[in-house]
Amino acid sequence: MYSEPLSHLPDPHRQAEFYDGVAFKRGIAWFIDSAVIIAISLPLALFTIVGLFMIPVFFMVVGFLYRWFTISGGSATWGMRLMAIELRDAYGRRLDGQQALFHTVGYSLTMSTVILQIISIFLMLTSERGQSLTDMFMGTTALNLRA
Repeated sequence: MYSEPLSHLPDPHRQAEFYDGVAFKRGIAWFIDSAVIIAISLPLALFTIVGLFMIPVFFMVVGFLYRWFTISGGSATWGMRLMAIELRDAYGRRLDGQQALFHTVGYSLTMSTVILQIISIFLMLTSERGQSLTDMFMGTTALNLRA
């Protein structure tokens, strides 16, 4: 039978503890993940002749693979895990490899332009489930881990 989208996720009004501080935690997780990506990308670029001229490409490729593999492996990047949050789909399940790929593609597209980044951040700060632009399209959301 048909059910309302996102109806399997915790209700943001009755179970607000699942969403408390998630936008802030996502911001901190982004900085942690960026540091990890830089720590992987920079040595790779420095140890290859062509890499020095293509550091932004290394950063994008490593970032894409990092996000895809960490999200598909545990429904969260390492930064998200440190901040005790994880992504869930509209049915409350962890993201699988394909969903993680689509989420990473959406994130990459959102990060490609400043206006989409601003819209995504605005949505995370104002939507009742703290969803980014990619989350809105996919029906996913970030939740605090259960204690």
